[in-house]
Amino acid sequence: MPVREYVQVALLAVLVAGAVAGGLTLAFRRRRDPQERERLRRLSVSDRGRLADGYILDATADTIFYSYSVRGVAYTASQDVSQIRHLIPGQTDRLIGPVTLKYLATNPANSIIVCEEWTGLRPAPEHPTV
Repeated sequence: MPVREYVQVALLAVLVAGAVAGGLTLAFRRRRDPQERERLRRLSVSDRGRLADGYILDATADTIFYSYSVRGVAYTASQDVSQIRHLIPGQTDRLIGPVTLKYLATNPANSIIVCEEWTGLRPAPEHPTV
């Protein structure tokens, strides 16, 4: 067999091995659902984030809207809290006001106000009964 045929057979073997390896990687790679990706994002920001003061603008049953400023840049953000609703104290309308948040220094727009291991929510003031 000439050398050229050996090279062709070797290249074919490498291509087949690569295709099989790629197929196996795709078949067995675990794809995370959106809820799991969001949970991992929250935990990452909680672990590596810096603290800042913000203000809760509005709150619904599943979303909290807030604003904050980092290095002179104002951000308005929201956080979906539907998965961690049990961590939100009381009624959502009583959350409006000051809040502490965590943000990533490399991407200040990536922020959270509550996660499984940390919360920046402040206790709502008690309203005296009349």
